[in-house]
Amino acid sequence: MSDVEIHSSAIVDPEAKLGRGTVVGPYCIIGPHVSLGENCWLQHHVTLAGPMRAGEGNKFFAYCSIGQQTQDLKYEGEPTYLEIGNKNTFREFVTVNRSTSSQGKTRIGNGGNFLAYSHIGHDCTVGDEVVFSNNGTLAGHVQVGDHAVMGGLTAVHQFCRIGRYAITGGCSKIVQDVPPFMIADGNPAEIRGVNLVGLERSEFPAESVKAIKESFRIIYRSKLNTRQAIEAVRKELSPLDEINQIVEFIEQSERGIIR
Repeated sequence: MSDVEIHSSAIVDPEAKLGRGTVVGPYCIIGPHVSLGENCWLQHHVTLAGPMRAGEGNKFFAYCSIGQQTQDLKYEGEPTYLEIGNKNTFREFVTVNRSTSSQGKTRIGNGGNFLAYSHIGHDCTVGDEVVFSNNGTLAGHVQVGDHAVMGGLTAVHQFCRIGRYAITGGCSKIVQDVPPFMIADGNPAEIRGVNLVGLERSEFPAESVKAIKESFRIIYRSKLNTRQAIEAVRKELSPLDEINQIVEFIEQSERGIIR
């Protein structure tokens, strides 16, 4: 582990692999079967448990605990896995669990910002450029799309999905799927509107934003049921990528969408 800076008080298992330029601060513990890419940074009192693999440029702040075993009571003790992409930030006391079985894997993409005390449960799949506000919490098997934003103290039920560019309000209870580009808020949550601020910041074309707003009107403000609303969206709106994403997301929902 040449070109790696390890504080004298840190404990690093000989089987751990640390990329060049990685800095391990005071009192960190890195267990066996942990692999880090280049230029990762561990502040202090960070625990990394394997088997887990993280890419380059990840930052782990004080007291976060990444890669601990699943909290699922069905766990039988076999090696399970966590895979993290590049350039994520895990703030203080963030926890991420490995999968429950060796056939699964907890996955986190690139460029995520996970604020203090947020939690990602076993077998979750989290996309790129997400933001988890403080205490944003995922139960097991949750899927979160790219650029989604979790409000503070949001709790997501197992097997739910959060679509791309969706956002949840603070203290929301998510028990069904949140379609892409929508705002979910409340306990239990309801769809309140379109994430216009997120779309504008990401420079979505005006045509796409208009179509997304119209799809919201058809799905959530008409008297149509979900099946009828999807048929109307297909019939009345241009087949833009964003509209196709909304339709496919809803059609693939197993728990149903938040209404």
